[in-house]
Amino acid sequence: MKKQFQILLVEDDPAVATSLKEGLTKEGYGVDWFTHGEEAIRHAKAQAPDVFILDVRLPDITGFDVCQRLRKLQFNQPILILTVQSDEVDKVLGLEMGADDYVTKPYGLREMLSRIRALLRRAYGDLSGSEGDVLYIADLVIDRARGRVLRDDRLINLSPTEFRLLVFLARHRGQALSRAQILDAVWGCSDIENEATVNVNIRRLREKLEYDPRKPSLILTVPGIGYRIVDEE
Repeated sequence: MKKQFQILLVEDDPAVATSLKEGLTKEGYGVDWFTHGEEAIRHAKAQAPDVFILDVRLPDITGFDVCQRLRKLQFNQPILILTVQSDEVDKVLGLEMGADDYVTKPYGLREMLSRIRALLRRAYGDLSGSEGDVLYIADLVIDRARGRVLRDDRLINLSPTEFRLLVFLARHRGQALSRAQILDAVWGCSDIENEATVNVNIRRLREKLEYDPRKPSLILTVPGIGYRIVDEE
């Protein structure tokens, strides 16, 4: 039987939430809808949904706050941020807080479904790893089968997108990869406007993996091109 993925939707606009919930339910998803961030966090602790969809503007706390707190609580499930802002600041802030993707209002159901399916593939499907696939980069161990990363036997907590990004870099060790290549492989697009997404996630990876993120020794910047991971086992 096909698994029914459970989505936690946090949206204070009843019209938007009702429409989105109906559309997602028709596509076979289970949806729990909340209007406040605090009650959504309490529900997440009890039910551990597969995907979070968070509106930025909420009556109590912001969607950014919810996102950050979920990550601090060790929730690694995909997080999608909804924002009415078209400027880059809100998008980058969401990624900084630990979100995996964002959608700007107004959006169509088809676009939303596409983003959700991509998040699910990265987190739980064929893009998350295969049995017995372990990658070694210096003293870094990337266990794709278990979705785990260790350095010096220390377990490192990564979001699904961060994990996918690291795996892509590791599978192309030593190669200089452009931001467009990374976007295409990890996010399924190569839009120049979204290249800031790569920069934010690389910074987050460095903060978690590097001994000194200011002087990275694993994930290196290739001026004029993009990034590469070191070529050593």
